[in-house]
Amino acid sequence: MSRTGSVSDSSVSHGVHPLGVGAGLVAVAAWGISGVVAKHIDMGGISISVYRFLLYGIVVTLYMAARGQPPSWHIMRHSFWGGVALAADVALFFSAVKATAVANATVIGSLQPVLLAVVARVVFGELIRRRDLLLGGVALIGAVGVVTGGPQGGEADITGDLLAVGALGAWSTYFVFSKRANGIIGSNEFTVGVALWVGLLNIPVALVFGQSLAWPASADWVWLVGLAFGSGVAGHAAMNWSIQQIPLWLSSSLTLFIPVVSTSAAWMFLGEAVTVIQILSMIVVLVALTGVILGHTLANRPESDPATG
Repeated sequence: MSRTGSVSDSSVSHGVHPLGVGAGLVAVAAWGISGVVAKHIDMGGISISVYRFLLYGIVVTLYMAARGQPPSWHIMRHSFWGGVALAADVALFFSAVKATAVANATVIGSLQPVLLAVVARVVFGELIRRRDLLLGGVALIGAVGVVTGGPQGGEADITGDLLAVGALGAWSTYFVFSKRANGIIGSNEFTVGVALWVGLLNIPVALVFGQSLAWPASADWVWLVGLAFGSGVAGHAAMNWSIQQIPLWLSSSLTLFIPVVSTSAAWMFLGEAVTVIQILSMIVVLVALTGVILGHTLANRPESDPATG
């Protein structure tokens, strides 16, 4: 492996855990659906985040306490900045999907790999193969095509798009803190600590922006529970574990699947139109990212494996 800092075809990232990739895929599927679920809840985006994360955090805290291992100050201290970043992200993102099309909000977030590719190299010393950069770039173009190929007008709104840009910065920061927590606290401990911080920090934010924190309607609770434990367990817990198993840039690249999932779900459940260009763009994303995943899966197979020929 080169130590010159240049990106070369021989710069193969070692330690790519297949289960880490699988967990990342589960996470992005859960996150892709979360924006659609939020559309069904008659609450402000920030209020949703308060109930969603406190519900998850409190339930898991009680479970840990029953086992004699409640979240300690050590856990809360080392999950604080991750909580700050995610609190900003969820507040901005759920506000964005209320103001603009789900596809718009999620594809802006898909620009995250561009930011984290640089951070992964500078902060964590991760080297990326030219092949992966090329395929990642193709996937990014496809993700952008999911939105730009969609119907003009409709639910799209510049205010919502700007909120999504702010969420992009906070979302990228959250990934970095999740990676930095590796070896300090476990991924599950990081997840529950972050959830508690997100819920608590967004309480004053919701009040400042005039969003009601009144007890949700019974119909909304069904969706809130789905967000809390669907996106919480299948999303954040899975991705936080994934980030500690595989390179940061690869975890981030997997998020390019989110526009595919969210746009498909918005079409099926919300009736948002999907064009031929969007369908072709989604195929591009799927093919490119599958190439990245398979490339690392095959590269990490033992040479003695008979299947390698």
